[in-house]
Amino acid sequence: MKFGPLATRDAEGALLAHTLRLADGALKKGHRLTADDIARILKAGITEVIAARLGPDDCHEDEAAHRIAKAASGGGLTLEPPFTGRVNFHADADGVLVVDKDAIDRTNRIDPAITLATLPAFARVTRGRMVATAKIIPFAAPRADVEAACDTVRGAVRLAPFRARPVALVATQLAHLKPATLDKTRRITESRLAVYGAQLAGETRVAHDTEAVAEAIAAQIADGAELVLVFGASAIVDRDDVIPSAIERAGGTITHFGMPVDPGNLLLVGEVGGVPVLGAPGCARSPKENGFDWVLDRLMADLPVTRQEITGLGVGGLLMEIGTRPQPREMPREVAQAADPRRRRVEGILLAAGQSRRAGGVNKLLARIGGEPLVRIAARAALASGLSRLTVVTGHMAPEVEAALEGLDVALAHNPDHAEGMAASIRTGIKALRPDADAAMILLADMPGVTAAVLDRLITAYRPDEGVTLVLATSGGKRGNPVLWDRGHFDALARLEGDTGARHLIGQHAAALREVEIGEAARLDLDTREALAAAGAEVGEAPSPSASPN
Repeated sequence: MKFGPLATRDAEGALLAHTLRLADGALKKGHRLTADDIARILKAGITEVIAARLGPDDCHEDEAAHRIAKAASGGGLTLEPPFTGRVNFHADADGVLVVDKDAIDRTNRIDPAITLATLPAFARVTRGRMVATAKIIPFAAPRADVEAACDTVRGAVRLAPFRARPVALVATQLAHLKPATLDKTRRITESRLAVYGAQLAGETRVAHDTEAVAEAIAAQIADGAELVLVFGASAIVDRDDVIPSAIERAGGTITHFGMPVDPGNLLLVGEVGGVPVLGAPGCARSPKENGFDWVLDRLMADLPVTRQEITGLGVGGLLMEIGTRPQPREMPREVAQAADPRRRRVEGILLAAGQSRRAGGVNKLLARIGGEPLVRIAARAALASGLSRLTVVTGHMAPEVEAALEGLDVALAHNPDHAEGMAASIRTGIKALRPDADAAMILLADMPGVTAAVLDRLITAYRPDEGVTLVLATSGGKRGNPVLWDRGHFDALARLEGDTGARHLIGQHAAALREVEIGEAARLDLDTREALAAAGAEVGEAPSPSASPN
């Protein structure tokens, strides 16, 4: 390839190095100049252009990028059409990205013109996420080098999709361990499995005893479990402790104990009759990301988890100071439509589980404006909007809240941990979404100013094809509610803790955020008796709350 200044009259067939803006329209960088283009440029008084002229041994950037990307794709990926020497790869399903680092490194060392970049190996990705890109830096690459790159990188990038399967839970008990802890462990485990489209097929609670655990593991496998998770009342501290001994008593073997990931050090991997058995570390009782998630990801994608894989997790295995995983970049609209022509499904999650602690002893959601409870006003607005489905998360005074919604076409999801704060309700709502939901709108039930028209404006602003995966309502430029989240954020939302909601996640993904000004309605929530009275709400005496369902 020859690059440099050319007399305009001699530049036909060359590739323009810089965009030329002419009176009758621009000629873009990389454009192959035609006879008509030359006439236009000369008419503009430009006698010299900077251009590249390809030789017989050169491969055009788009052709080169396409050929390398096609060779690198090992399955489970959609390739964008080449553009300006770039081809992006997108995941066809939720799963784990598998890359051959050595092959990619060798490809990137063939010629500086040829580059291939990916997400980290074994990254958990969602359907549609951009996972790799092949880019030719100049306008062309030597054809021989392109051929060499194709041979080197063949099948080096692929997606291992998650496969739903029956998963069993075995939990051991000791006197110090409260039943509520076991209940919470089950719920968090169910939320983890929902990410993979899987469900908990069964749970057994037994004494912290080798024989009892062995019998429970064997029974769950006999009932069809294809993965068994064992949570010990006491952490595994030795290769001969209760849980590893129980796996061997059940006729199984221990693959490896311990892992160089923190939190997650005390993880045990074994198998019984070919069925994987995981001895969970204590940190797996929390929804926060830990080493247990990394191993679970691989098993749910049918990838091997051997001693070699586990001991190779040390670099990058210090998780204490990192946030949630990076979020997805969506494929362009035309690619998304080709892969999935259906309309996007945006579901609503209406949070109605709170205890109204600032409202002076009453449940603010049952206060009436115009004779109608606040929670019902919020639900009707959501149902009148373009949301495809509405789930109401209940908790405090659940029977009364449900009665206030009688006759409305809503799904109900009870949050037994509502006293923990908003994060628990968000986790409950995310778990209740249908598997084909593309996005979720999280709404507060005490914001009567949020109308169906407001919600439709937020839905319209959701443009994953343009990189907008997070939409937030503002009032006078200040952030408020509701907030719309693309499915690529669901995993992070399902791991929230505390009473601050998802504010920190919004801050982490500013580049994907679009703000929609809706006025005072975005920040007008009726937390106190004074605010309720100012809004014209009728507040009765503090009722005696009914027992919430288990």
